[in-house]
Amino acid sequence: MRCLGIDHGARRIGLAFGDEIGVATPLPAIVSADPAKQWAAIEAIVKARKITDVVLGHPLNMDGSSGPKAKEVEGFASRVRDAFGLPVHLVDERLTSYEAESTIKPSRRREVRRSGLVDSRAATIILQDFLDGRAPPGAEAEAPS
Repeated sequence: MRCLGIDHGARRIGLAFGDEIGVATPLPAIVSADPAKQWAAIEAIVKARKITDVVLGHPLNMDGSSGPKAKEVEGFASRVRDAFGLPVHLVDERLTSYEAESTIKPSRRREVRRSGLVDSRAATIILQDFLDGRAPPGAEAEAPS
């Protein structure tokens, strides 16, 4: 399994990669707001990394309902499925951007946000949640006594 994690946004798209080892690692974010450039960059990563699964952050409302952003991501997921013929897994992404941003000094958050680093950290959290959920039962290492 070779997964591409995506934190989809209109201005920036955070990316992460994970494989059978089960560890998600951030990739450089797509910082272009041009949809054609965004799509071309995703297509290049899917081909270069031989992606088998796409894990997409699903921005549900805090009450678990689907709002306009969630519907937008669902449409994007459908486009990815159609274009690449890959399984797309939607993962609840509530508070992942907050979690990703919490490790950055408040004075640097605006600068770092523009770089796409927060978006790729969020994609990494989303992908790691997915990978952790796929670990076979009993795969956790036992703590020494």
